[in-house]
Formats: sequence, structure tokens, C-alpha cells
Amino acid sequence: MAIPPEMFPLPDGSDATLQQQIQQVVSEAIVSGRCVAGEKMPSSRKLAQHLGVARITVTLAYTELVANDYLTARGRSGYYVADWAPKRPIFEPVQPTASETIDWSTRISQPVARRDQVFRPPNWRAYRFPFIYGQSDATLFDHRNWRACALRAVGRRDFDMLATDHYQRDDPMLVEYILRHILPRRGIRARPEEILITMGAQNALWLTARVLLGPGKTAVMENPGYPGLRELLDLVQCTTRAIDVDGDGLPPAQIPPAADVVFTTPSHHAPTNVTLSVDRRKALLARARRDDFVIVEDDYEFEVSFLKSPYPALKSLDETGAVVYVGSFSKALFPGLRLGYVVAAPPLIDELRALRWIVLRHPPSHIQRTAAYFLSLGHFEAQLARMSRSFSRRRAVMEESIQACGLQHASGEVHGGSSFWMKAPPGIDTRDLALALQQKSVLIEAGSAFFDSATPDHSHFRLAYSSIPAQRIAEGVGLIAEAIAEAV
Repeated sequence: MAIPPEMFPLPDGSDATLQQQIQQVVSEAIVSGRCVAGEKMPSSRKLAQHLGVARITVTLAYTELVANDYLTARGRSGYYVADWAPKRPIFEPVQPTASETIDWSTRISQPVARRDQVFRPPNWRAYRFPFIYGQSDATLFDHRNWRACALRAVGRRDFDMLATDHYQRDDPMLVEYILRHILPRRGIRARPEEILITMGAQNALWLTARVLLGPGKTAVMENPGYPGLRELLDLVQCTTRAIDVDGDGLPPAQIPPAADVVFTTPSHHAPTNVTLSVDRRKALLARARRDDFVIVEDDYEFEVSFLKSPYPALKSLDETGAVVYVGSFSKALFPGLRLGYVVAAPPLIDELRALRWIVLRHPPSHIQRTAAYFLSLGHFEAQLARMSRSFSRRRAVMEESIQACGLQHASGEVHGGSSFWMKAPPGIDTRDLALALQQKSVLIEAGSAFFDSATPDHSHFRLAYSSIPAQRIAEGVGLIAEAIAEAV
């Protein structure tokens, strides 16, 4: 007797195709033991009638399940659960008593510092006015060509690149593209041995800090500055000095002589978006030569310099090799990509590569190769042009809305970017403002997480426009202005 078709309800709210959903429910029933080896499956006609789908859809699902060893076909008799089908081992759960539970608070030797975080709810897309930074806009992304590149990357021709453990080696196609196309746009000339692929900019910053810093060393970062950098500097147990930025970016004259590593975001300072002037770039390099410190240049959002042409990268002006350059594809493509790179002198790259190998070997090969195809076929340049046009329009709408509502900017000269750095009127805590605006389906980013704990600041907030359609910006800014007026 065949298994009744009612055993296989389709999952609710699934984004998979009907064929994939059928494969999912059947394989889960087999693996869980609800369907056992030798049992006959419902006919494709009966299961199709039960599910309300085309019979060919069930037939194709059954065929795929046969190929994956879940089912076997027996001539004209139908489909059966295969004797060799995968099975999930069953173990009796063990419930430790309270007296046997480990006190992990005494076992963790180096707890991660819990500093203020920029609040972004996981369901941010459900909000009507998401003025949050760093998320992608699906309407601007080239899904078709990315999918084509991903399929090409997992094809037979690239199988060795996909499946081999390359230990410390990076995808040569991706490295070559960075050398020939990305770095020249920033005025940087480099060789393959001067490049390391990383899991995004955060991973690049961690590797660099871990190799260059430690107890007894001094790191300098911008204030306000990137919260993720502050947290990883806590982990390497160095002394951290926060230097206040102004309308021209990081003031080189304020850097202490004892600095070992200076972290800076010169293209678009995080979070104010101000651009480090050319004079200050030269002065910073002169200080590095004089006081013998290393500069880590996080070239944050240089791709969206649509108001003015970007200034030359610090790395391009460096004559001594003191600059470590960090780039990322995660912002220009999509944040979940987690793909970046470091450009530095070969001895440092060798150390970073050795550390990366210990921690994660190398970034996933199929991600590297997919990105390499997407970049080399010209899709990346088209993506940047599309983003710049859209961001330019959104920025103009937001600028007009901010002025019309009387809100206050808190930045100096900027060359683009995807956000505004704002200041609330005296007496308003932007953490409370952010909570109040959530009730109106508006998301803003309170600025307190960006400031050093020694100089707390709750008066700033960030408004990003990368994730909100232009037609909603004016209404959303109006709601922010209303909330501020109510809080004054």
C-alpha cells in the first residue's frame, strides 16, 4: 500500500519553487524516519492532485530524488523509498542537572567588550522609512548577471578552483582584476604578492590589528569613528587613542608621537562622510615618516564619490610603504558578500596570509570566482554607475527635504557617500528619538555608538539613503522633523 499523499504538505511561506518544495518535504520525511525503506510513494498523479500542482512538477521532483538516492524507481510499479536513503541518527537527549551545568562566565578568558551598537532591526525592510546604512537595494542590483556568473563559477571548467583547498592562495583571476582595474582607479600600483583577499573590510582590519598591535602598542582612530574597529582594538589589548575629526577629517597634528598604527577613513569618513583634504593627506604621510607609524587606510565608500572626483588614495601618495590599504566589495555589491582585500608590503601580506590561514584558510573559492567573473565581464562598473545615478537623485531629494524641514547638518565637505551625519537640537537624546520614530515606521541610527566612551555624545544621528526609495524620502524626513519638534 502506498504512503498517503497527505503525508506531504507543502511548507508555508517558502520562496522555493514547487519542485524544490516537494523535494524538501519528501526528503525530510525520509530522513526523519516517517517514511521507511521499501515503502511505496504516492503516484505522481495522486500527489499532484493533493498538492494542486501539475503532474510534471511531481515527476521532476521524484526524478531528482532518485538522483539523490532518496527514492528508487521500479519499472512500471512506481517510486519507492530507497534502501540506501539517508537516515538521521536518533539519540536519547541528555538533560544535565543544574548542579552539573558549566559556569561559562568563569571559563571565558577574554570576554568581548559589549559597547554600544548601531541598532538595525532584522526586519528593517518591514519599515516604511528605513534610513539605515550599509544595506543593499535589490532594485539596483544586477541579479541576472550575478546569477549567470555564479552558475559559471560552479561549472565543470572551474571545478578545481571551486573544490580544492587552496590553503593560503587566493583566486588569481580576482587578484588580477583588482591589480588591473580597481587599484589603478585609486592611483595605486601593486604586484600580486602585495594583495590578500579577505572576508570583507572588518576581517581585513582585524587581521591587520592582530599582526601590528598588542599590549604595549598604541593605536589611533577617529572620533567619531567606526564602532567595529573600536571593538576589535579592545580584543588586541592595545592602548587606543581617539582623535576628534573636524570638517576636513582627521587632524594629523593631533596624532600622539607614540602612535604605532593610525586607522583612518579618508575618502568618506565614517560616519560624518567628510573627505580628508589633500593637504592633510600629505601632512599625515609626513607625520608617518617622521614618527615612524603605520597608516591603515580604510577606503570606505570611495566608489560613490558622485559629487566630486575622489582624491588620490593615501596609498598612491605613499613613498615609504607605510600605508596599508583596505578595500571592500561588500558595500558596492551587497553586504552579505563579505569580500574585501588588503594591499601592503609583501612582508606584512605574508604575515596576514599566515594568520588568515590559521583562522579560515581562505575566503570561499566559489564566492571569489563568482565575483571575479562579475567584475571582469564589466558588470561591476555598470553596477557602480547605476548606484551613483540613483544615490545622486536620492541625495538631492534628501538635501532638499532636510533644508525644508530645518534639520541640522553636522558634516564638512563631502564628495558623495550614501548618508548624512546630523545633529539634533540641544537636550534631545537621539537614542530616545530613534525609539520614538520606530513607532512611526521610521528607522534612524543614533550616533552614540560612533563616539569614544571617554567623550560620550548622544546628540548626533545618521540618515542613510541607500535602502529607501526616493519617493519616500521627503515624507520620512518630515516625520523625523515632527518627532524632533515634539521632543524639544
